[in-house]
Amino acid sequence: MTHISTSQERRALGQARRKQVRRQDHAHWDGKLRQHDPLKLVAESMRGRVPSLVTLKYERMLESAFGFFRGAVPVMAADLALLPHTGIVNQICGDAHVRNLGAFAAPDGRLLFDINDFDETIRGPFEWDLKRLATSLVLAGRETCAANERIKDGEKAVLKFVASYRKLVDALARMPVIEVARYQVHRLQRITPVSDALLKAERATPLHTLDALTVETKKGRVFRNDPPLLWRLTPHQGRPVLAAVKAYAESLLPERRHFLAQYTPLDVAFKVVGTGSVGLRDYLIYFEGNGPRDPLFLQVKEEPGSAYAPYLPGTSTSTGHQGWRVAEGQRAMQFQSDPFLGWTTIANRDYLVRQLNDHKGSIEIEDLAGQGLIDYAEMCGELLARGHARSGDASLIAGYLGNGEKFGEALVTFAEAYADQTERDWKALKRARG
Repeated sequence: MTHISTSQERRALGQARRKQVRRQDHAHWDGKLRQHDPLKLVAESMRGRVPSLVTLKYERMLESAFGFFRGAVPVMAADLALLPHTGIVNQICGDAHVRNLGAFAAPDGRLLFDINDFDETIRGPFEWDLKRLATSLVLAGRETCAANERIKDGEKAVLKFVASYRKLVDALARMPVIEVARYQVHRLQRITPVSDALLKAERATPLHTLDALTVETKKGRVFRNDPPLLWRLTPHQGRPVLAAVKAYAESLLPERRHFLAQYTPLDVAFKVVGTGSVGLRDYLIYFEGNGPRDPLFLQVKEEPGSAYAPYLPGTSTSTGHQGWRVAEGQRAMQFQSDPFLGWTTIANRDYLVRQLNDHKGSIEIEDLAGQGLIDYAEMCGELLARGHARSGDASLIAGYLGNGEKFGEALVTFAEAYADQTERDWKALKRARG
């Protein structure tokens, strides 16, 4: 009879991983370890993108060190792969940073706040997400706080983030499995940046999107032309996108396929989104359901492979359909996901499909100043802990982290050092593009 290990046995296994990588060893970062040129990695990531938009991506990366960080996931993936890791694997977001959490509508209409960008998701060492999010907290603190406060606030934020993550992982490891699946993070309304994002999401209705993205013509509503960020496609250009809806529908659950079938596609546009995604092909489809006041906007977003895939060759999601990889990673980590989340293929390129702006609201960097950064960091820890527990083994992680501050203190040191490295890389890019 197969032995099923208990939670305590898995905790012990997690604790034993400290012999492989001590918790204090996570503090280490030294740019001399690099065997790669970070700017070449950024340039290589531009291959296959729309050439006319590559300059725009560079412009967004040049705006700030945080902007560079957002667009340079391949650099951090290569850097993390140089370091020893715990071998404790679960689904990771892959691009966990302070602006990749946001508000959105659940299938039942309630507003949720969770991790909401999974372009880089893959099964990997749990601490890679923590190191990336911790670094983003330091960079956000440096951007929003006065020079004499930024180091203190960044350190406090990282310590609060890790302590929150550690405490919730420990609690989830002790819960019945079904309670882990049902667990919700509360207190969201009491955290000012999150409350602001929820208010934005409340206003971001499909009708609001209809007014923002379309115009009335003699033949009905169509997408606006607002280059270089949005432009309407001709019927010929839009035909392959509309043809891909059939394969996308097959990726949905049957009852959701039924609802999609009640919408009629009317128009197609190309849209520029984000920082890391600039230059990838991103289409919008405008549908009409039960009359002109019932719009549905689907985003059809090109998905190349995860930047982590070259360093995690044994993962099942490093190959295959990349839209499927993103959708399945999102479903694994989120409490509830977009009911229209799916995938398709256009001209041999893989795409994720999801709703656009259906009650979505994001965090702005300027909202993360002072105590707002620290409160937000605490909530980030809880949401990431829940995502990792849903897709991995909370007992293993809890056993490794233990009850003390060693791991948190190590991540403070790492995040400060890697934020310094990011600033050096950003300045090098400015010199190279100057």
